[in-house]
Amino acid sequence: MRTALIVGVAGTKLSRDEAAFLKDARPAGFILFARNLADHEQIRALIGDVHAAVGADDLMVLIDQEGGRVQRLRPPLGRALPPAAAYGALYARDHAAAVLAAFEATRLLAADLADLGINTDCAPVLDLPVEGAHDIIGDRAYGHTVEQIVDLAKAVGEGFMAGGVIPVIKHIPGHGRATADSHLALPVVTESHAELTATDFAPFKALNGMPSAMSAHVVFRDIDAVHPASTSRTVIQEVIRSEIGFDGLLMSDDLSMKALTGPMRKRAEAVLAAGSDLALHCNGDLTEMRDAAAGSAPLEGRARERFDAAIKITKATRPFDSAAAEVQLAKVLAFAAGSAESV
Repeated sequence: MRTALIVGVAGTKLSRDEAAFLKDARPAGFILFARNLADHEQIRALIGDVHAAVGADDLMVLIDQEGGRVQRLRPPLGRALPPAAAYGALYARDHAAAVLAAFEATRLLAADLADLGINTDCAPVLDLPVEGAHDIIGDRAYGHTVEQIVDLAKAVGEGFMAGGVIPVIKHIPGHGRATADSHLALPVVTESHAELTATDFAPFKALNGMPSAMSAHVVFRDIDAVHPASTSRTVIQEVIRSEIGFDGLLMSDDLSMKALTGPMRKRAEAVLAAGSDLALHCNGDLTEMRDAAAGSAPLEGRARERFDAAIKITKATRPFDSAAAEVQLAKVLAFAAGSAESV
């Protein structure tokens, strides 16, 4: 039986203890960070060793490769990628050109990731930033209007899926209004439910057919004044599943972030009890991973069905013109550079 858990590892090679843990826990997924990445041969070998330890082909292999500030594969390991805001700036001049560039550049990225054995990208970001919010989102957002975010994020999601990579929309139901970085503290949003429905929640509702999403460690005081969205059954069931209508695979944000408190086992239990399909633990600390696994449920029932539906995306790709996609990516990088110089 698989466990409803995604984990990382400490370094570039799998230790004996880590391999034993993976064999015992059989997590649903494995996430990569810069600490795990030395060269392409090593990355493929590490992913292969994790597959072997888990004993499963249907393993989500995740990475945060958004572009801009958030890309674990940086040159020379991966291409230079523009931040989401670069597509947003191009969109302001030419909607169609920006949407095409977003799709083509992402299709190219999907091919790069798949070549390494990575089948899931924690992107695109659908958060709608507002003035005065913490800059943890900032240029990771595709714009400041719902329409713009939806148009560009949809193109990115479709680009990933065309290349056999699962997109993970984040941070549902919205992190753009938060006044703190949830890696370091628990953000509290005080706007009314009605205002959030019209703004923050709207991009996620428009793209509720995407296969996977990551929840936000953010308290929405007008909906649940005590629990962040990731551990709130009210937010997950009444907002994410019902109001937004998202019925895909839902994972928590990282359990080890300081927005959450308490023992790691309790954190895992809390996100799954609230309605997440998977708990995510990222820092590679083996003791914490064991505790998270102890608090994680078997991957079964509706959660397993959602997982299987997401994995199917990795089994099929559509052909594309890589040279044309290279041109589109270069166009956005040049546009972003020119925009930066003119400020």
